[in-house]
Amino acid sequence: MGADIIVNTDGDNQYDQTEIPRLIAPILAGEADVVVGDRQPGSAAHFSLGKRLLQRLGSRLVRVASRTDVADAPSGYRAFSREAALGLNVLSDFSYTLETLIQAGAHHLRVVSVPIHARPVARRSRLMRSLPHYLWHSSATLLRAYATYRPLGLFFAAGVLLLAAGGAGVARFLYFYVTEGGGGHIQSLVLSAALLIVGFQILLIGLLADLVAANRRLLEDALVRLRRLETNGEPRNERRSTRRRSMRWLKSGKRSPRRPSLTGHDGSD
Repeated sequence: MGADIIVNTDGDNQYDQTEIPRLIAPILAGEADVVVGDRQPGSAAHFSLGKRLLQRLGSRLVRVASRTDVADAPSGYRAFSREAALGLNVLSDFSYTLETLIQAGAHHLRVVSVPIHARPVARRSRLMRSLPHYLWHSSATLLRAYATYRPLGLFFAAGVLLLAAGGAGVARFLYFYVTEGGGGHIQSLVLSAALLIVGFQILLIGLLADLVAANRRLLEDALVRLRRLETNGEPRNERRSTRRRSMRWLKSGKRSPRRPSLTGHDGSD
């Protein structure tokens, strides 16, 4: 990954490659880390009415989840700066478009949209078998990415919702207990207790997931440092120098010198 800017496009000739200079201009100007080509699906004549509506709804949902101002979330015509590309990891086997936007928002990268022209595509999509198939896998990818990079918000919202429902059920039981002497309504009390237990467990899972996410951020930082070393060629030079030293010691027939320990003891008796 020695390039300063990486441009990604699709192989169906949907995007005009002559617009690459406009796509990378915000990165060259230092105004963006990630640039997404906006096909303007809401007004694209070759998109069906249902597809235009779904594109608008999906992009709005991704904007809320990623906390970015991306206009066309599923667009595959993108440009990444070198530093942005080093910090992004794609885990999904379906599509990288939504997952990288969630990561970009979590890493506080600057995401900019640039209007582009998209050509009509005659052949069927190899990624999308059908509209329900695309919606199902896109929703699963978005949910998993959000749970990976913002787990506390997701689990906290679900846990608080269940706790509120369970608390409302308990309050209802207490009301009838005071006004009617406590006869009946045991079923609602059991259901409320179950909701309270599940809600509390979800909150605990959210805390554990947040701790795992913190550990993952540390690992990602280490991975970025490793990628920087690899792109600069330092590990390769280190391996070559180590190999040369080992060959010299093998040819000389001498024992390899021991490395000094942290306590200052050199290993000799």
